[in-house]
Amino acid sequence: MLRNQNFPVEKIYVPTARRKTLDPEKVRAIAEDWLANGQKTPIQVRVDGERYVLVEGLHRLEAAKELGEKTIVGLLVQARPH
Repeated sequence: MLRNQNFPVEKIYVPTARRKTLDPEKVRAIAEDWLANGQKTPIQVRVDGERYVLVEGLHRLEAAKELGEKTIVGLLVQARPH
């Protein structure tokens, strides 16, 4: 069963292909919502050695960075087999 955990923002790696989909306006909107309501939806990460790799939640992660958050709520998921 998956459960919410806090992950250190600086240990989350964003794959290059995912970074290309970043929309700064969406990040700002999420950050503003978090200031009023907090984080509602966790991101998803998987373990890769000493770091985590972002699976889902690029805009939420970037909003957390914009707000200066040190941790973000997320779910640890298993890597998908290739």
